[in-house]
Amino acid sequence: MSTIHIINGDVAADSLRTALGLAGRADAVLALRDDLAVGPLRDVDETSLTRADFWRRVTGDTTRDFVAGLDRQAADLDAVVRGTEHVVVWHGQSAADQLMLRRACFRLRETPQRLNDVRLTIDDLTGEASAPLRRSDRATSAGMFAPEQLQQKLPCAAPISVLRIGRLALEWQEVKSADSELRRWRGNTYTSGTFSELDGLILERAVEGWQPAARVAAQVMATGSGLLVSDSIVLWRLRELAAASQLQLRGAPDNWRSLEVKVERATLSPA
Repeated sequence: MSTIHIINGDVAADSLRTALGLAGRADAVLALRDDLAVGPLRDVDETSLTRADFWRRVTGDTTRDFVAGLDRQAADLDAVVRGTEHVVVWHGQSAADQLMLRRACFRLRETPQRLNDVRLTIDDLTGEASAPLRRSDRATSAGMFAPEQLQQKLPCAAPISVLRIGRLALEWQEVKSADSELRRWRGNTYTSGTFSELDGLILERAVEGWQPAARVAAQVMATGSGLLVSDSIVLWRLRELAAASQLQLRGAPDNWRSLEVKVERATLSPA
């Protein structure tokens, strides 16, 4: 029986394809691109419209057909469900990767004998180049791993038990029902969060005066709080905070290289 690998993001998928090539294998790889850790989820398995509207707001891109892109992803998942291949889900210790795993278990719960997974942890990140990726909350995403590291994990693919598949499928439904704005993953547990919490992290790390927006984003993205947010989400929140007059932006709003941020903190009057 052939095998198809499911992994989160194009970067991770490219690394996995290279790893499979290094191992002399021609297995198919399906890259899922929707970051399920952020935005509405309640009707994600029924329609692409809500998620498409969310990503349109995040990116500010009114020309891209987000519905078509998400519909293609849904069709790819449908094809996996209808197929007969062994399925291997690769997941790091992040909300996005863990939700992808749970969604796969939910969709494939009727054919549990096909499901396998590979667990990626911070202990699998080796070498000096991986040092900046290590976080106090031990969060990881599949996109952090080099092809050689993924190749070493190929023999670790193992069947997921029927009991675990049922539990993960139920957790997927529970997370959808909660429908929070963002989701943390820490200590093998989900917690719900709001975008205002992310805004607070941004404002805490923005020093007074102009500074590169990329520096602020990097500090927020490295926060060891169970959040593993992308730069596109941080950039969106910066625009939202600027629109609410909580900070100022200058430079091209869609270009990290030119964008700068400024926060003016109120000066306390002497007692």
